[in-house]
Amino acid sequence: MIIVKCSNIRKYFPVQRGYLKEKHGVVKAVDGVTLSIEKGGTFGLVGESASGKTTLAKVMLGIIKPDSGECELATDRVQVIFQDPFNSLDPKMRVGAIVAEGLVLSSRARLNVPYRCFDGQAVRGKVEEMLELVHLPKGAASKYPHQFSGGERQRIAIARAVITKPELIICDEPVSSLDVTIQLQILKLLKDIQKEFGMTYLFISHDLRVIRYMCNRVAVMRQGKIVEEGETQAVYSNPSSQYTKLLLSSVLSI
Repeated sequence: MIIVKCSNIRKYFPVQRGYLKEKHGVVKAVDGVTLSIEKGGTFGLVGESASGKTTLAKVMLGIIKPDSGECELATDRVQVIFQDPFNSLDPKMRVGAIVAEGLVLSSRARLNVPYRCFDGQAVRGKVEEMLELVHLPKGAASKYPHQFSGGERQRIAIARAVITKPELIICDEPVSSLDVTIQLQILKLLKDIQKEFGMTYLFISHDLRVIRYMCNRVAVMRQGKIVEEGETQAVYSNPSSQYTKLLLSSVLSI
């Protein structure tokens, strides 16, 4: 089953210069991208910075409207895990409220009931369940984000995403700001969660090693275009694009 289908997506941004903000050409952030993501797998989107990966994800989410083409999602149960766990969590909210927020909002929309009708004890129990799932200690719900390390904050963000039981999670560089040892812990956690709940991941990264570890299928982006797509093992062992070969050789040389 196809859960995401993008057809010939284009999104250009004007380049403006000077006091009058005159237009001087365009940046082709996404330039004719067509792809499909199958339910239950992990689809990797890899490329250098400014290759169009995040812009394409924003089109999928409906955050920005494409100039042409269309993107269809076979579910409305979608969550996002962002790159920076320091800025993606509200510093004024306790962790329990952060994790519960998505659950309460999605349930209110689905059931069309006011907030006061929710069973606070049931919500707290679900929050504790999610915090345990991501291996955070008891009592974490009553603390604030600044009391946790970067890796722990990303675990909070994962709990917030998973509590609504989404069918699709878009992971936008979720480990790039973390130390290497912490990266592996978070990646293993995401794999365990996917195995338990059967979620689909779109995994965005500039790191080919992360993509190889996480994804069963990969698309390589460059300057707004997909230059290669296929099963991850096949692409990595026998790339057809010169750009993919260059990316892989740079990884091997580190």
